[in-house]
Amino acid sequence: MQSPPIHDLRLLLAILAPLLGAGFVMASGKRPNLREGWSLLASVTLFALTASMIPDIAAGKRLHYEIFRLWSGSAADHLGPLSIALRADPLSMVFAVSASFLWMVTVFYSAGYMRGLHEHEQTRFNTCFALALFGAVGVAFSDNLLTLYLFYEIVSVCTYPLVAHHQDDESYAGGQKYLTYLTATAKGLILPAMVMIYVLSGNLDFAANITTGILPPDANRWVVTVLYACCILGFAKNGIMPFHNWLPSAMVAPTPVSALLHAVAVVKVGVFSTVRVMLYVFGVNLMDAFNLGIPTAYFVSFTIVVASIIALSKDNLKARLAYSTVSQLSYIILGVALLKPEGIEGGIIHIANHAFSKITLFFCAGAIYVATHKKNISEMNGLGRVMPFTFGAFALASLSMIGAPPVAGFVTKWYLLNGAMAASSIGIILILLVSTLLNTAYFAPVVYKAFFGKPSDQDVAHHYTEAHPAMVIPLTITAVISVVIGLYPGFFMQFVQAVLPHAL
Repeated sequence: MQSPPIHDLRLLLAILAPLLGAGFVMASGKRPNLREGWSLLASVTLFALTASMIPDIAAGKRLHYEIFRLWSGSAADHLGPLSIALRADPLSMVFAVSASFLWMVTVFYSAGYMRGLHEHEQTRFNTCFALALFGAVGVAFSDNLLTLYLFYEIVSVCTYPLVAHHQDDESYAGGQKYLTYLTATAKGLILPAMVMIYVLSGNLDFAANITTGILPPDANRWVVTVLYACCILGFAKNGIMPFHNWLPSAMVAPTPVSALLHAVAVVKVGVFSTVRVMLYVFGVNLMDAFNLGIPTAYFVSFTIVVASIIALSKDNLKARLAYSTVSQLSYIILGVALLKPEGIEGGIIHIANHAFSKITLFFCAGAIYVATHKKNISEMNGLGRVMPFTFGAFALASLSMIGAPPVAGFVTKWYLLNGAMAASSIGIILILLVSTLLNTAYFAPVVYKAFFGKPSDQDVAHHYTEAHPAMVIPLTITAVISVVIGLYPGFFMQFVQAVLPHAL
């Protein structure tokens, strides 16, 4: 039997660290070194607080902190209290540890990128970056659907200035599409679904385990199915087609923002929220009884395959990576939708595996642009010979996206394939194999051109070198970690496996 949650102030301090950091960054805008120093201090503080919770969660404890109560509920109407509250459990730790660590790395990378290109409004950039992490960590540590929704919306609003950073027609158009897609789906689908879930179940608190969920087992099948569809599509940050188009459009932002969008905060907020609601609101038993699992797996498989095909057609490196993200995110939802222990494990572990590998790829894209001002893959022939660290890191992260050993993505594919076999779904197995071939088809040419292609510029060796160490060191670190967590996946797997009750 699970022990009751422990009241723990560290949860509040964890979300306050990036919020206060944003304030200090804004106040020290005229002193760049101090400004970046505050960003670094906030990121280190957040990671230290998150890391300090690891022993407790690994020991089976669940931490809780109620910030304030909005309503005490109504016994006559069988409605429970509504509160803004936080929790730390195994699922939240997978996301929180990844995001807080990668923020530290990104602080160094961003300084090298933004200063290297002499970007304007660097104070606003760093402030919004910290606020985005405030929202992301709030989502990770949300104890109920209301709190999750609040922080989900905070992420949307705070990242808009980052997407529209360049303040030209293209960036404003991309930012408008970004904000429209994400806020319209949240308000039009999640908000009414949340109200209905509260009426049906009497509360919005996430369940203590993934088997039962919070909805009554005798709830109307069609009502539950509609609410489920609203949640799957409403968290549009998860990149599921047809609500994915905001993601490629957001590529007008600076590369550190793209890394934030695709690896650390925004899309992970989307898939994490989707997984949290699937498992802790609807629950495995109800999803299985109402046959919601396998249809969801096939539905997101369309995104996996089609986004990969579109990626093949893109010559712009960031655009190819953007559609790769659209495809890869659906692996997470597919694994959970299989409703088998192996599949759920594969889906959840990909939150961390994808984060470290995809941020490496975007870091590399940014380093290439700063060093050479080249954006298109067709222009990158021979660059691997003068930028070996950057393209070596890109090659390792590409192997992870493909799912090849010994990099992190192999762990994901292994569990997903086992989950598909446990579900006796030949169709899903074929989709995983086809998508792996497509992954190879759009990543391998980049690496081949870089190391073996004939340079279009005959003086390439004299013109280009590696980007500033402030950029190359972070991308090397994340690439190495992608290999380490592929060889030794036990750290994240201890939390992933703790999500699964013994009865499943």
